Amino acid sequence: MTNTLQFANIPAKYREYNHSKIVILPVPYNTAAQGEDLAPQAILDASSALFLYDHETDSEVYLHGICTLPPLQGPEGSTDLVTAVQQQAATLFRDEKTVVGISGSRMITLGLVQGALDRYRSLSVLQLDAHANLMASDKLELTPVSVMTEVNKLCPSVQIGIRGMEKSERSHIDPDRLVFARDLFRHGINAANDALDILSDRVYITLNLNVFDPSSMPSVSKPEPGGIDWYMLTRLIGQVALEKKIVGMDIVGLHPRAGNTAPDYLAAKLIYRILSMIFSR
Repeated sequence: MTNTLQFANIPAKYREYNHSKIVILPVPYNTAAQGEDLAPQAILDASSALFLYDHETDSEVYLHGICTLPPLQGPEGSTDLVTAVQQQAATLFRDEKTVVGISGSRMITLGLVQGALDRYRSLSVLQLDAHANLMASDKLELTPVSVMTEVNKLCPSVQIGIRGMEKSERSHIDPDRLVFARDLFRHGINAANDALDILSDRVYITLNLNVFDPSSMPSVSKPEPGGIDWYMLTRLIGQVALEKKIVGMDIVGLHPRAGNTAPDYLAAKLIYRILSMIFSR
């Protein structure tokens, strides 16, 4: 790896914090899967190859400024990590930044949502994921599979792309707020319209890369078959960006594989595309 410390190969004057509307927060953290902590660096490395002009939105979002912060070296325990992320995120949201967290671990989501709620009271969360992550939570130690259980205690969420869960999670699902991947396959983007309408005016997006089909995103810990493709995903997010204010997001779940950097580039381009859609709104 080239050890890139900045997102995208943009001119230095568009990287300064005070003049940037966008902030990238890398959080290298390892929960259970080996290599999770390498995700932020892999995405930053891959981002150096991005085209800075986005033809889909006819825009150059980097002109709004994209500042990449030093990696947040989280504590060992998941509860302490969430607290550290929350404290950092709260400052960024108060400074009116659009915050982008990047990590291999879903654990950062809770801290980022808590930080966003410090600035935006009427907030909802759009979860794009293969898994529901609605397992019962342990008060002593949080786990990735219970993150959305904790998020739902703070604000409402909508889940899209789900295709894997434990039986115990089924009772915690609100059918009006969940769109299975199979529904998108059968009915297209219209399957998500009612759920997306439920979102509040201000939205935080948490996106696990396993929402993609493994054919395009194999570098995840549990590559569930039947995922959605690039165009469906970006259409979904584009619709939200058009109708709502997206205040921040996290891109998680990447497990870099030696010799295959294409998924790393997909993650980097996805970040840039979402930002392009947000700021060309």
